[in-house]
This record gives sequence, structure tokens and C-alpha cells, in this order.
Amino acid sequence: MNKPPSSVKLVVCPNCGGESVYGPSNPFRPFCSERCKRIDFGTWASEGFRLPAETPTDDDTGLDPKLQ
Repeated sequence: MNKPPSSVKLVVCPNCGGESVYGPSNPFRPFCSERCKRIDFGTWASEGFRLPAETPTDDDTGLDPKLQ
């Protein structure tokens, strides 16, 4: 019995936007290369990925309905 050929899943590299093979043949997945993976890790390690946050006021009860 012959198995159908497995299709290769391509995803967008989070760093450069190029095509990247998402499978065991690519040890850097979801990145396209070791370079893109290292650039992303460097940005993460230097806290380059941050979410903007607003400081809550003292009277802000947040989302807890018990405190409102």
C-alpha cells in the first residue's frame, strides 16, 4: 500500500516575513533560519518585546465584580 506524499507546511517567518518550512526538517521552526531565530531571541532577551501598560489608579477595582 502506497502512502500519499506528505505535504510541506509553509508558514511566515516571524522575523523576516519569508517562507519557512514548519516541520521536522527545519530545526529552527517557526523561523526560516538560525539567524532569524537568534535575532528574535536577542530581542526577547533584551526586553524588546513589551506590551504597553497603563498604571491603574488607586480607586480602580479592576475586573473583579465583588469589589465594585
